[in-house]
Amino acid sequence: MLSSKQLRYFHALARTGHFGRAAALCSVTQPALSMQVMQMEELLGLKLIERRGGTCSLTSAGREIALRAADILGRIESLTEYAANCQKPFSTPIRMGIIPTIAPYMLPRFLPLVRNQYPDLRLNIREAQTKTLMDSLRSGALDLLLIALPAGDPDVHTHQLRTDKFYLALPPQSEAGKKVRITPATLPHEQLLLLEEGHCLRDQALSFCQTYPQDQAQIVTAASLSTLMQLVSNGLGITFIPEIAIEQETAAHKIRLQRFSEPEPHRI
Repeated sequence: MLSSKQLRYFHALARTGHFGRAAALCSVTQPALSMQVMQMEELLGLKLIERRGGTCSLTSAGREIALRAADILGRIESLTEYAANCQKPFSTPIRMGIIPTIAPYMLPRFLPLVRNQYPDLRLNIREAQTKTLMDSLRSGALDLLLIALPAGDPDVHTHQLRTDKFYLALPPQSEAGKKVRITPATLPHEQLLLLEEGHCLRDQALSFCQTYPQDQAQIVTAASLSTLMQLVSNGLGITFIPEIAIEQETAAHKIRLQRFSEPEPHRI
Protein backbone atom coordinates (compact mmCIF):
# COMPACT_ATOMS: atom_id res chain seq x y z
CA MET A 1 0.00 0.00 0.00
CA LEU A 2 1.20 3.48 -0.82
CA SER A 3 2.26 5.69 2.07
CA SER A 4 1.80 9.42 2.50
CA LYS A 5 5.59 9.65 2.67
CA GLN A 6 5.92 8.21 -0.83
CA LEU A 7 3.27 10.58 -2.15
CA ARG A 8 5.02 13.54 -0.52
CA TYR A 9 8.42 12.59 -1.93
CA PHE A 10 7.01 12.01 -5.41
CA HIS A 11 5.08 15.29 -5.25
CA ALA A 12 8.28 17.16 -4.39
CA LEU A 13 10.12 15.44 -7.24
CA ALA A 14 7.33 16.30 -9.67
CA ARG A 15 7.45 19.95 -8.59
CA THR A 16 11.23 20.38 -8.75
CA GLY A 17 12.23 17.94 -11.50
CA HIS A 18 15.45 17.35 -9.56
CA PHE A 19 16.31 14.64 -7.02
CA GLY A 20 18.63 16.81 -4.94
CA ARG A 21 16.21 19.74 -4.65
CA ALA A 22 13.30 17.41 -3.91
CA ALA A 23 15.30 15.70 -1.17
CA ALA A 24 16.23 19.04 0.37
CA LEU A 25 12.58 20.10 0.24
CA CYS A 26 11.59 16.95 2.13
CA SER A 27 14.59 17.13 4.54
CA VAL A 28 15.85 13.66 3.56
CA THR A 29 18.87 12.30 1.72
CA GLN A 30 18.71 11.92 -2.04
CA PRO A 31 19.11 8.09 -1.94
CA ALA A 32 16.25 7.81 0.59
CA LEU A 33 13.95 9.85 -1.62
CA SER A 34 14.95 7.95 -4.75
CA MET A 35 14.30 4.60 -3.06
CA GLN A 36 10.82 5.63 -1.91
CA VAL A 37 9.89 6.79 -5.42
CA MET A 38 11.17 3.52 -6.90
CA GLN A 39 9.09 1.55 -4.39
CA MET A 40 6.07 3.66 -5.36
CA GLU A 41 6.62 2.76 -9.02
CA GLU A 42 6.85 -0.94 -8.11
CA LEU A 43 3.65 -0.83 -6.04
CA LEU A 44 1.74 0.90 -8.86
CA GLY A 45 3.33 -1.14 -11.63
CA LEU A 46 3.94 2.08 -13.57
CA LYS A 47 6.97 4.02 -14.71
CA LEU A 48 6.42 7.51 -13.29
CA ILE A 49 9.64 9.31 -14.14
CA GLU A 50 12.37 9.36 -16.77
CA ARG A 51 15.69 9.61 -14.94
CA ARG A 52 18.55 11.72 -16.33
CA GLY A 53 21.25 11.80 -13.69
CA GLY A 54 20.12 14.12 -10.95
CA THR A 55 17.22 15.49 -13.01
CA CYS A 56 14.05 13.79 -14.19
CA SER A 57 10.88 14.33 -16.19
CA LEU A 58 7.44 12.83 -15.66
CA THR A 59 6.00 10.20 -17.95
CA SER A 60 2.40 10.64 -19.10
CA ALA A 61 1.30 8.31 -16.29
CA GLY A 62 3.55 10.22 -13.91
CA ARG A 63 1.84 13.52 -14.72
CA GLU A 64 -1.56 12.06 -13.93
CA ILE A 65 -0.32 10.45 -10.71
CA ALA A 66 1.31 13.77 -9.72
CA LEU A 67 -2.05 15.56 -10.03
CA ARG A 68 -3.78 12.90 -7.94
CA ALA A 69 -0.97 12.92 -5.37
CA ALA A 70 -1.28 16.69 -4.97
CA ASP A 71 -5.02 16.34 -4.42
CA ILE A 72 -4.57 13.58 -1.83
CA LEU A 73 -1.86 15.49 0.04
CA GLY A 74 -4.03 18.60 0.03
CA ARG A 75 -6.89 16.63 1.55
CA ILE A 76 -4.62 15.16 4.23
CA GLU A 77 -3.36 18.65 5.11
CA SER A 78 -6.92 19.96 5.21
CA LEU A 79 -7.95 17.13 7.54
CA THR A 80 -5.01 17.84 9.86
CA GLU A 81 -5.77 21.57 9.90
CA TYR A 82 -9.44 20.89 10.59
CA ALA A 83 -8.56 18.73 13.59
CA ALA A 84 -6.18 21.39 14.92
CA ASN A 85 -8.80 24.11 14.49
CA CYS A 86 -11.38 22.04 16.34
CA GLN A 87 -9.10 22.09 19.37
CA LYS A 88 -8.03 25.71 18.94
CA PRO A 89 -9.76 27.89 16.31
CA PHE A 90 -7.42 29.62 13.83
CA SER A 91 -4.41 27.76 15.19
CA THR A 92 -3.14 27.07 11.65
CA PRO A 93 -2.09 29.80 9.18
CA ILE A 94 -4.55 31.01 6.55
CA ARG A 95 -2.97 31.73 3.17
CA MET A 96 -4.86 34.50 1.42
CA GLY A 97 -4.34 35.91 -2.07
CA ILE A 98 -5.47 39.40 -3.05
CA ILE A 99 -5.29 41.38 -6.29
CA PRO A 100 -3.33 44.68 -6.47
CA THR A 101 -6.40 46.82 -7.21
CA ILE A 102 -7.96 45.74 -3.90
CA ALA A 103 -5.01 45.13 -1.56
CA PRO A 104 -3.91 48.75 -0.81
CA TYR A 105 -7.48 49.86 -0.13
CA MET A 106 -9.05 46.95 1.75
CA LEU A 107 -6.13 45.62 3.81
CA PRO A 108 -5.68 48.79 5.95
CA ARG A 109 -9.33 48.44 7.01
CA PHE A 110 -9.47 44.67 7.15
CA LEU A 111 -6.25 43.70 8.95
CA PRO A 112 -6.79 45.69 12.20
CA LEU A 113 -10.26 44.13 12.56
CA VAL A 114 -8.85 40.63 12.08
CA ARG A 115 -5.99 41.28 14.48
CA ASN A 116 -8.35 42.60 17.18
CA GLN A 117 -10.92 39.83 16.84
CA TYR A 118 -8.55 36.91 16.22
CA PRO A 119 -5.20 37.80 17.81
CA ASP A 120 -3.82 34.27 17.39
CA LEU A 121 -4.61 34.04 13.68
CA ARG A 122 -1.57 33.83 11.41
CA LEU A 123 -2.51 35.35 8.08
CA ASN A 124 -0.10 34.89 5.17
CA ILE A 125 -0.90 37.28 2.32
CA ARG A 126 0.16 37.10 -1.32
CA GLU A 127 -0.55 39.94 -3.75
CA ALA A 128 -0.71 39.01 -7.44
CA GLN A 129 -2.89 39.14 -10.53
CA THR A 130 -6.04 37.03 -10.70
CA LYS A 131 -4.70 34.24 -12.94
CA THR A 132 -1.67 33.65 -10.73
CA LEU A 133 -3.82 33.58 -7.60
CA MET A 134 -6.37 31.20 -9.14
CA ASP A 135 -3.58 28.82 -10.16
CA SER A 136 -2.27 28.88 -6.59
CA LEU A 137 -5.76 28.27 -5.18
CA ARG A 138 -6.28 25.25 -7.44
CA SER A 139 -2.89 23.81 -6.49
CA GLY A 140 -3.59 24.23 -2.77
CA ALA A 141 -0.89 26.87 -2.24
CA LEU A 142 -3.57 29.39 -1.15
CA ASP A 143 -6.71 28.91 0.95
CA LEU A 144 -8.84 31.87 -0.13
CA LEU A 145 -8.75 34.88 -2.44
CA LEU A 146 -10.02 38.45 -2.52
CA ILE A 147 -10.58 39.11 -6.22
CA ALA A 148 -13.11 40.63 -8.59
CA LEU A 149 -15.80 38.20 -9.71
CA PRO A 150 -16.47 36.11 -11.69
CA ALA A 151 -13.68 33.75 -10.69
CA GLY A 152 -13.93 31.89 -14.00
CA ASP A 153 -13.91 28.43 -12.40
CA PRO A 154 -17.22 26.67 -11.61
CA ASP A 155 -15.47 24.46 -9.05
CA VAL A 156 -14.45 27.44 -6.90
CA HIS A 157 -16.97 28.55 -4.28
CA THR A 158 -17.47 32.34 -4.33
CA HIS A 159 -19.18 34.85 -2.06
CA GLN A 160 -19.86 38.47 -3.06
CA LEU A 161 -18.68 40.99 -0.47
CA ARG A 162 -19.67 44.23 -2.16
CA THR A 163 -20.37 46.05 -5.42
CA ASP A 164 -17.56 48.40 -6.39
CA LYS A 165 -18.67 51.12 -8.82
CA PHE A 166 -16.27 52.70 -11.30
CA TYR A 167 -15.76 56.44 -11.66
CA LEU A 168 -13.99 58.32 -14.43
CA ALA A 169 -10.82 60.04 -13.17
CA LEU A 170 -9.89 63.22 -15.05
CA PRO A 171 -7.22 65.91 -14.65
CA PRO A 172 -8.35 68.56 -12.15
CA GLN A 173 -8.47 71.25 -14.83
CA SER A 174 -10.64 69.18 -17.21
CA GLU A 175 -14.03 70.64 -18.10
CA ALA A 176 -15.28 67.48 -19.84
CA GLY A 177 -18.69 66.25 -18.75
CA LYS A 178 -18.85 68.38 -15.62
CA LYS A 179 -22.62 68.73 -15.68
CA VAL A 180 -23.65 65.37 -17.14
CA ARG A 181 -22.95 61.75 -16.42
CA ILE A 182 -20.56 59.96 -18.74
CA THR A 183 -21.62 57.30 -21.23
CA PRO A 184 -19.35 55.18 -23.46
CA ALA A 185 -20.24 57.47 -26.37
CA THR A 186 -19.38 60.66 -24.44
CA LEU A 187 -16.03 59.65 -22.98
CA PRO A 188 -13.65 62.60 -23.35
CA HIS A 189 -11.40 62.21 -26.38
CA GLU A 190 -8.25 62.11 -24.30
CA GLN A 191 -5.49 59.58 -23.90
CA LEU A 192 -6.81 56.50 -22.11
CA LEU A 193 -4.67 55.28 -19.20
CA LEU A 194 -5.05 51.66 -18.16
CA LEU A 195 -3.38 49.03 -16.02
CA GLU A 196 -1.06 46.61 -17.79
CA GLU A 197 -2.33 43.35 -19.25
CA GLY A 198 -3.37 40.71 -16.74
CA HIS A 199 -5.29 43.07 -14.45
CA CYS A 200 -9.03 42.38 -14.49
CA LEU A 201 -9.71 46.11 -14.00
CA ARG A 202 -8.08 46.74 -17.40
CA ASP A 203 -10.40 44.23 -19.07
CA GLN A 204 -13.45 45.71 -17.36
CA ALA A 205 -12.52 49.23 -18.49
CA LEU A 206 -11.90 48.14 -22.07
CA SER A 207 -15.24 46.34 -22.12
CA PHE A 208 -16.98 49.59 -21.19
CA CYS A 209 -14.94 51.52 -23.80
CA GLN A 210 -16.01 49.42 -26.79
CA THR A 211 -17.53 52.47 -28.48
CA TYR A 212 -14.51 54.68 -27.76
CA PRO A 213 -13.29 56.25 -31.06
CA GLN A 214 -10.45 54.12 -32.39
CA ASP A 215 -8.45 57.13 -33.55
CA GLN A 216 -8.46 58.41 -29.95
CA ALA A 217 -7.62 55.07 -28.34
CA GLN A 218 -4.00 55.81 -27.51
CA ILE A 219 -3.52 53.59 -24.50
CA VAL A 220 -0.81 54.11 -21.90
CA THR A 221 -0.35 51.34 -19.34
CA ALA A 222 0.89 51.32 -15.75
CA ALA A 223 1.45 48.67 -13.09
CA SER A 224 -0.64 50.26 -10.32
CA LEU A 225 -3.64 52.48 -9.73
CA SER A 226 -1.46 54.95 -7.84
CA THR A 227 0.73 55.42 -10.93
CA LEU A 228 -2.37 55.94 -13.07
CA MET A 229 -3.59 58.62 -10.65
CA GLN A 230 -0.21 60.38 -10.86
CA LEU A 231 -0.53 60.48 -14.65
CA VAL A 232 -4.12 61.73 -14.51
CA SER A 233 -3.34 64.45 -11.96
CA ASN A 234 -0.58 65.73 -14.25
CA GLY A 235 -2.89 65.98 -17.23
CA LEU A 236 -1.64 62.99 -19.19
CA GLY A 237 -5.04 61.37 -19.74
CA ILE A 238 -8.11 59.79 -18.17
CA THR A 239 -8.73 56.45 -16.47
CA PHE A 240 -11.19 54.40 -14.45
CA ILE A 241 -11.00 54.21 -10.67
CA PRO A 242 -12.97 51.80 -8.46
CA GLU A 243 -14.96 53.35 -5.63
CA ILE A 244 -12.94 51.44 -3.01
CA ALA A 245 -9.80 53.36 -4.05
CA ILE A 246 -11.25 56.87 -4.14
CA GLU A 247 -10.64 57.94 -0.53
CA GLN A 248 -6.96 57.01 -0.56
CA GLU A 249 -6.14 58.11 -4.09
CA THR A 250 -7.93 61.48 -3.98
CA ALA A 251 -6.11 62.29 -0.74
CA ALA A 252 -2.79 61.62 -2.42
CA HIS A 253 -3.47 63.02 -5.91
CA LYS A 254 -5.39 65.96 -7.36
CA ILE A 255 -7.94 64.45 -9.71
CA ARG A 256 -11.55 65.13 -10.70
CA LEU A 257 -14.13 62.37 -10.55
CA GLN A 258 -17.11 61.95 -12.83
CA ARG A 259 -20.01 59.53 -12.41
CA PHE A 260 -21.20 57.29 -15.23
CA SER A 261 -24.80 57.07 -16.42
CA GLU A 262 -26.99 54.12 -15.47
CA PRO A 263 -26.25 51.27 -15.52
CA GLU A 264 -22.99 52.34 -13.90
CA PRO A 265 -20.00 50.11 -14.67
CA HIS A 266 -18.86 48.17 -11.63
CA ARG A 267 -17.15 45.06 -10.37
CA ILE A 268 -18.32 42.61 -7.73
